[in-house]
Amino acid sequence: MPVTEILLPTTAPAETPPARGGGVVAVGLVLGGALSVQFGAAVAALLFPRTGVAGAVTLRLTIAAVLLLVVCRPRLRGHDRSAWLAAGAFGLALAGMNSLFYQAIERIPLGPAVTLEVLGPLALSVFSARRLASWGWAGLALAGVALLGQGGFDRLNPVGVAFAFGAGAMWAAYIVLSARVGGRFPGADGLALALTVAALVTLPLGIVDGGAALLDPRVLALGAALAVLASGLPYTLELMALRRMPTATFAVLMSLGPAVATLAGWLVLRQELTVLECTAIVLVIVASIGAVRVNAAAARRPEPR
Repeated sequence: MPVTEILLPTTAPAETPPARGGGVVAVGLVLGGALSVQFGAAVAALLFPRTGVAGAVTLRLTIAAVLLLVVCRPRLRGHDRSAWLAAGAFGLALAGMNSLFYQAIERIPLGPAVTLEVLGPLALSVFSARRLASWGWAGLALAGVALLGQGGFDRLNPVGVAFAFGAGAMWAAYIVLSARVGGRFPGADGLALALTVAALVTLPLGIVDGGAALLDPRVLALGAALAVLASGLPYTLELMALRRMPTATFAVLMSLGPAVATLAGWLVLRQELTVLECTAIVLVIVASIGAVRVNAAAARRPEPR
């Protein structure tokens, strides 16, 4: 999951002037990408009864890797040992993030799963900003989690909650490693190679879990739809949006992920949430937006001489 995995950058990137034709079109592109990712996750949940969770993860990563390898055709020569280590670690983070998140959404509704997962990038953003305001937003996010618990973590399934937290930690690792890989490989070459590593790592367990069902034409079609919805389409839409809007605005809009996930869970999977759970999700979204704005303001502030 390329750009869509980076809800909250560890540091706000330098603002670049948006191209003409931004505004409403750019917002539509970002929201379209977010809808694609979360509805992709809903499609994955539909695959679980046929392939198992590990089988769905393998299908998604393998098809996405093949597509990206065909498009990017990354060079294998000319990279030193540190570059390959970074790509390998990036691939392991991708495999872990996807595996843990899919295990989570098998057990708890999509909206709460994404809400808990986003705490990983949020924590990374808070620690990197090192500002009092960031800790205030972190406190609001924790209040949201506490409120989510009031709705009953037992109702949400404690194991699913633990998987969502684990996915959040892997998401934070993904963000750090994506920056390292991006600096060592041109274009999307590093991502293509990392996706290949992730697919190979998850393949054995995916084959055991999914078995012959992975070769069923209908399952393969759903897997291809999953790879496009969760990787190819959002990656393209978000790159187009980033050419039309400042990166801080992009990050704020991406913070709406839990709300979009809640909508996808309700429409596709018929998952209903209580008012208390919806309020908790809103608190985490507001905290995410606040943390992004603090980082953006800090990046614009000139360094003392």
